[in-house]
Amino acid sequence: MKATPTAIPDVLLIEPQVFGDARGFFFESFNQRDFAQATGVHAAFVQDNHSRSARGVLRGLHYQIRQPQGKLVRVVAGTVFDVVIDLRRASPSFGQWVGAVLSEDNKTQLWIPPGCAHGFVVLSESADFLYKTTDYYAPEHERCIAWNDPTLNIDWPDLGQAPVLSAKDAAGVSWADALFFE
Repeated sequence: MKATPTAIPDVLLIEPQVFGDARGFFFESFNQRDFAQATGVHAAFVQDNHSRSARGVLRGLHYQIRQPQGKLVRVVAGTVFDVVIDLRRASPSFGQWVGAVLSEDNKTQLWIPPGCAHGFVVLSESADFLYKTTDYYAPEHERCIAWNDPTLNIDWPDLGQAPVLSAKDAAGVSWADALFFE
């Protein structure tokens, strides 16, 4: 397993060691000891989630103001462009975003520390997205920042159409109105 820091240093791209041959492939998608050794992160995961979305679906930018969740995310079918925004005021990267392509082909995972907003858009016909979280989902604490906020100026891939949003995501607040972590 290889962990590479992004422009937000504690958001990490995780590349597993994949063993493949004519029969297919094998890799450990998660090993607590190896994850901690490669990343320095000693997270206890409490929940696994799985979503399937069609091309052009954009989910996010989500976070929980209380019970913030660290997330280890990956795509097992399809391709997404994944985005993380640092919402921790004390962080040198506060207000910055990073993006990465996650796919069934590259098998890359992304570690998102607590205190960050997260979202993704589906680039393939559909995508199955899996993620482990360090705290439980708490809808009463969930918040959403608008995916197209001009202050953040996220460079989303051109879909050739408007993204497909849930009502919750369409009602995301501006960066100026978002709540942050101290």
